[in-house]
Amino acid sequence: MKFTKNQIERYSRQIILKKIGIIGQKKLSKSSVLIIGAGGLGSPIAIYLAALGVGKIGIIDKDKVEISNLSRQIIFSTYDIKKIKSKTAISKLKKINPHIQLKSFNKILTIKNINKIAKNFNIIVDGSDNFRTRFLVNDYCLKNKKILVSGAISKFDGHVYTFNFSKKKSPCLRCFIPKMPTNPDTDNCEYEGILGPLAGIIGSIQANEIVKEIVGIGNSLCGYILIVDSLKLTFRKVKLNKRSNCYCNERK
Repeated sequence: MKFTKNQIERYSRQIILKKIGIIGQKKLSKSSVLIIGAGGLGSPIAIYLAALGVGKIGIIDKDKVEISNLSRQIIFSTYDIKKIKSKTAISKLKKINPHIQLKSFNKILTIKNINKIAKNFNIIVDGSDNFRTRFLVNDYCLKNKKILVSGAISKFDGHVYTFNFSKKKSPCLRCFIPKMPTNPDTDNCEYEGILGPLAGIIGSIQANEIVKEIVGIGNSLCGYILIVDSLKLTFRKVKLNKRSNCYCNERK
């Protein structure tokens, strides 16, 4: 593929990076990423991936924009209240970068539709706010050997995980959280509260991890958890080993 003069100028600050260059930019342009959730995490992820030139981006979210979203879901504005999140986010991304493919899915992700939606994307990034979806996405990516970049935020703390299931040594989310919590739908901002900028920090780190995986640069976060405390402003990378009795050890 050849870039136009306009595209070369658009991506020039990335292309001059020796570890990216034209070859790396072409990898970004040929890649495809599905974003689960257009919320606090999904907003910065989508904005950065579109701006970076990721060739195909999908967003799945069934919700509509609410006024309480606006303190952290930076892709939306006051004028978007009551609009469908997935479609509205895609329309914003088109204005950021008209050279990429964009697809919205105004649906709730379920075990029945996840394969139909996710099969045409190389990388899945999870910005959901509940354990049911996180476990569903983890299990799907494990089964289909996809790369999964997952983030979680609550109050003043955030986690980032990268699971590269094309590698047998990769742990999975169940290695860290073996069982579904008692109340899997209460792990979200509505119940716990959230500091808005933390969503931007974690979402931006997720976008950074996606670029690293696509281009093949830097040290992968696979096999670790990045733990962020926004009050103490500390970043800890903790080793995450495969749990011996986790079912991810049973896959061939």
